[in-house]
Order: sequence, then structure tokens, then C-alpha cells
Amino acid sequence: MSIVAVVGRPNVGKSTFFNRLIQRREAIVDAVSGVTRDRHYGKSDWNGKEFSLIDTGGYVKGSDDIFEAEIDKQVELAIDEADAIIFMVDVESGVTGMDQEVAKLLRRSKKPIFLAINKVDAASRMNDALEFYALGFENQYNISSINGSGTGDLLDDLVKILPEKEEEDESELPRFAVVGRPNAGKSSFINALIGKDRYIVTDIAGTTRDSIDTKYNRFGFEFNLVDTAGIRKKSKVKEDLEFYSVMRSVRAIEHCDVVILVFDATRGFDGQVENIFWLAQRNNKGIVILANKWDLVEDKESGSVKEYEKHIRQQCEPFVDVPIVFISVLNKQRIFKAIETAVEVYENRSKKVKTSELNEVMLPIIQAYPPPAYKAKYVKIKFCTQLPTPYPSFAFFCNLPQYVKDPYKRFIENKLREHFNFSGVPITVYFRKK
Repeated sequence: MSIVAVVGRPNVGKSTFFNRLIQRREAIVDAVSGVTRDRHYGKSDWNGKEFSLIDTGGYVKGSDDIFEAEIDKQVELAIDEADAIIFMVDVESGVTGMDQEVAKLLRRSKKPIFLAINKVDAASRMNDALEFYALGFENQYNISSINGSGTGDLLDDLVKILPEKEEEDESELPRFAVVGRPNAGKSSFINALIGKDRYIVTDIAGTTRDSIDTKYNRFGFEFNLVDTAGIRKKSKVKEDLEFYSVMRSVRAIEHCDVVILVFDATRGFDGQVENIFWLAQRNNKGIVILANKWDLVEDKESGSVKEYEKHIRQQCEPFVDVPIVFISVLNKQRIFKAIETAVEVYENRSKKVKTSELNEVMLPIIQAYPPPAYKAKYVKIKFCTQLPTPYPSFAFFCNLPQYVKDPYKRFIENKLREHFNFSGVPITVYFRKK
């Protein structure tokens, strides 16, 4: 997926523009920065083309004198990672020295640059916008982040230059991304599996800076293991290198088939791990949860595994059909069980249920428990089928799809899980007009 970065000095309206693009469309996967709830990374789509959006704005810290160094770093990173760049300036303050600094960096890059002149929300400001031609960019757009004027033209031109979706190579191996917080034991887990110290492992969080692929063959099944840098809260992302690592990890989640979420059992399944879980779920990836360092957990009694598991599932509600494996990488405890489970989840994700079998199972259930009447109208579901998507999604055809509410959709999803094994895989259920 293409990445578009929004760069510029502070307070020119980047975040307002960013929020507008993300909230506008329901194609949000998550508005994440370092996978926190702050909105600095999200997905948008325009004219049927999806792209990821980075708002580099929130990463600039410090006073004016160190601003420029910080901005330079951010812009350089954005240039490095992005396929296209929206450079935002503010018509109210005109061309500032900082704008010229950013422009100088951008001109050196070979990336397509779109100059967005923000706050042009009245005809009288059109003339003021002309001075920005001095920055030397030919793609210039007068926009207003607040009311959205001019953003359509900008996005029309932007999506034209974004690369077409790469055709997935059929022979490409399945990809399993090993993700989690820094120091949860991701690299050690892969080293233990392949039996070699392929990755540097230290006690210092953030040793792994990049997403690295390793070919792996087990149980007669070959796949790529992707080790990723840890994802941490945005408030903890101090250096540019780490911001870069977080972007890489988020990208690894987007491009994999199964997410192996490793967390440190001694620290618990906290909010940050939960955020990564939801990011994987919203991207419709298979998920396996690994509780690492289980050997170090104190007060383990006979029922503690069940209790711990129950607690994790409560955090994951309503998506509770996820395998949880308790491992110790250090003692090589259950690490192969973890991979075996990931392979099963991969197979569940690519499972296709025959239409005849699906109708045989689901229609009697629907007849016995039809959707509740709404405004004295009855919903009649006549037929269902699995859609040809990379992950399990089902269409149920009925007379009044708009009257089927979320609780009934969840009921249908639970029945699908009960009769067909979709453990570890998010399911999407659509109701359509027959």
C-alpha cells in the first residue's frame, strides 16, 4: 500500500487535514501513531485507491532553535518512507524561514511533492497564496482543512501518481509477522525457532530496528517469518529511528497473513499490546497470542493458566476466538506449538466453505432464530454465500438488510464459528438485498 506523508512546520493545520481525510471515509483501519490512540497514522481512500497517511506534525518537540533540526529529521524520514508528500503551508503567515528550510529538503528528494496552501477559505486570500510560487513547486493547491474546500482537487491529482496495487505473486510464501512491545522476546523467539542467532538480542529495548524476513519450514509447510521492531506508545517514541521502526512494524502487520503477537507475561496484556491486537484485527489478519516468559510468572497455581487466559479474552472482547499459547523462549517451552498454531490459523484464514454446506447449516439456525422484527417489518434471509476475499467474509441475502442490527450480526458470526473452525481469524458478515 502506498504511503503519503503530510509535512510542514507546526500549526499549519496538518492534523486537521489528516483527521478530515481519515474520518471522512469508513475505510479507516486505525488512526494510529506508534499504535496509540493519538491520530498520526491512518488509512484513507479516494477514487477507490487506498493509501496510508502519516502526519509527521506531532513528532516535533522543543523550542524554535531545535525545531529546525527536528523538522529536518522528520521530513527526511517522511521522504525516505513515503511514495508522495503533501507539503502544507499557512496562507495567514506567508512564506516563513522554516517553510523555506523544509522546501529545500523536499526539492532534493525525487518524490512527487504537492504543495497545499491551507486556510484559503475566502476569495480575498487567493491572491495571498500566489507568494508561495516562490518555493518552486508546480503542484500547488489552495485548500481549507477546516471546511474541506480544495482537498478534492489535491486528492484527485495525488492518487493519479500513486503506484497501482502490486499484483501479488501467486508463489509468494505466507508471511507471519512477529510483533509486540519492545523487549517482549520477539527476536529470541525467532532465534530459538531457527536454531541460529540470526538476530542481535540485548536487554536494551529497541535492538531490532527493521522488519527482517526469514524463510522457515516446519510441519511440511514453508513460510516467511518477519521479525519487527517493537511498537511502543507515541509518548515513548523519542528518536526518529524509533518512529521509523514503528512505521515499519505497522507496515509489516498490513502486509502479513498471520500476526504472532508476543507479550511479556510478567508485564501483562496491557493497553499497548491490546492496541496492536486491534490493529491486526481491523486489518483482518489471523492472530495468535503468545504469552512469553511464562516460566518467570510467580504464584502459578493449577488454575492460573485458565484465569490468565480468561483475563486476556476479556480484554479482546468481542473477538474472543483467538488461540493463546503460553511459552518460554529461554527454555524453548512450547515454541513449536506456537508455530503449529500459527499455521492452523493461516489455514483457517484461507478456508472456503461450500455454498451448499453453508446454507444447509445456517438456514435452519436462521429459521429457528430469525432477526427481531423492526418497525413491524420482518427480515427474511433466503440465502448465504462466502465472498471471494483473502479473509473469511460472508454475505446473507435478505429483503430488508437495513433492519439487521449488530447483535444479530454477532449471533450469526458466533454460529459460523461454532460450526466451521475460524479460530484466530476475524470474520466479516454482510447483509445484502437479495
